[in-house]
Amino acid sequence: MVGVARRMLRRQDLAEEAVQDAFMRLWRSARTFDPKKGAARSWLYAILRNCALTILRDESRFVSDDDAADEAAPMTESALARLPETSALRRCLERLDAKRRSVVVLAYVHGLSHGELAGKLGVPLGTVKSWVRRSLISLQECMG
Repeated sequence: MVGVARRMLRRQDLAEEAVQDAFMRLWRSARTFDPKKGAARSWLYAILRNCALTILRDESRFVSDDDAADEAAPMTESALARLPETSALRRCLERLDAKRRSVVVLAYVHGLSHGELAGKLGVPLGTVKSWVRRSLISLQECMG
């Protein structure tokens, strides 16, 4: 179970915490398990997945620091540099505000969750979600 959580959370300490939370939830809700609805293993992993997703949504787990925010720009620029200069995607990404471009690239190229982005950039989770949504709408309009 730790291995599955580790793949989702990318940090050993958070993976161990997710497994601990999952076992606590299992202990408290064991009487609700119904073998007619599915296998016990599936139920266990569903609870673990929910615990891991809860941790990913909690931006306070991903502490912001100035160095982490400064790392976002080079990661974004290197991803943009790999796109051909004539690429429509590159042209549309360059039209976005720098922070919004970083959020999109970090989420979709580097695979950061909304919580990780909020912690890395030092902005609230709702702001990150809004930036991602609005940026994707802008990209869709530009590409369409």
